[in-house]
Amino acid sequence: MFNVGVDLGGTKIAAGLVDAEGNILFKKSIPTGKGRSYVEIVRDMAQLVQEVITQGGASLEDVESIGVGSPGAADTKTGTVIYYSGLNFKDVPLASELRKHISLPVFLENDADCAALAESIAGAARNSGSSLTVTFGTGVGCGIVINGRLYGGFNHAAGEAGHMVICCGGEACSCGRKGCWEAYASGTALARQARYAAAASPASLMNTLASGDISIIDGRTAFEAARKGDATAASVIKNYIRYVSEGLINLINLLMPEAVVIGGGVSQQGDFFIEPLKELVYAGVYGGDNLPRTKILAAELGNDAGIIGAAMLKRQALI
Repeated sequence: MFNVGVDLGGTKIAAGLVDAEGNILFKKSIPTGKGRSYVEIVRDMAQLVQEVITQGGASLEDVESIGVGSPGAADTKTGTVIYYSGLNFKDVPLASELRKHISLPVFLENDADCAALAESIAGAARNSGSSLTVTFGTGVGCGIVINGRLYGGFNHAAGEAGHMVICCGGEACSCGRKGCWEAYASGTALARQARYAAAASPASLMNTLASGDISIIDGRTAFEAARKGDATAASVIKNYIRYVSEGLINLINLLMPEAVVIGGGVSQQGDFFIEPLKELVYAGVYGGDNLPRTKILAAELGNDAGIIGAAMLKRQALI
């Protein structure tokens, strides 16, 4: 038997036919069509699911369930997207709407939580009883798995680690507070830090890589220049890793998970990023060498994590 995982995003909807081991047998994506009603979006989602099943060589009878990962807050019991500003969703009965088109059980969860579930079952944190998956992108997302189960809090909004303050009165954050981890450790923050440093250091290799256009400098530019020995870029990366470590130390001290999985573009930097991050985290985490260490790992499933985790939501219902 198979399950279908759907990763709903503001730009595209991706879906995949997934086997019991978490392997995607076939996947496909379509534009979300932002600005339309949820009825239209779910209708297209249903059509995509049907195409994924058929083109993946299966039939409806071969599929146990459909899982959907959605941004924002999701009520997993009712299958409702409580709120997602990116698509102007408020109290959207996504599961019941999808079942109007396809007669299969539908499970709903936050997309970051889906990625965390996938990494805990089929990715970097497999065989770990408790894990966190922290994704550094436009913002900072976090999914929490405790004893094999996702933790969402009483209001389904747990895991907003990006909005814990690491610098009181610091940089303004999109949430309205100042000094949030996201304002320092997101991919967006890294790009801002790199542009600021490049503007202050015209001789930096970052400017050369960007052909003099500071506006296109991003995190990848900073990492590339640092790898090539540019001192300005190396300083940017060093400070950025310090910001990332501060938040991770807080999370580990609070939850002491067996593993922390790092997702987002920075995870692709491998040991160049992970090894210095480990040094800082292990030096600052409570207990030091006196307690077993939380493993810090790069994510393995990449952009497929959302699909795989959504497909595995039926398992959560059975635990």
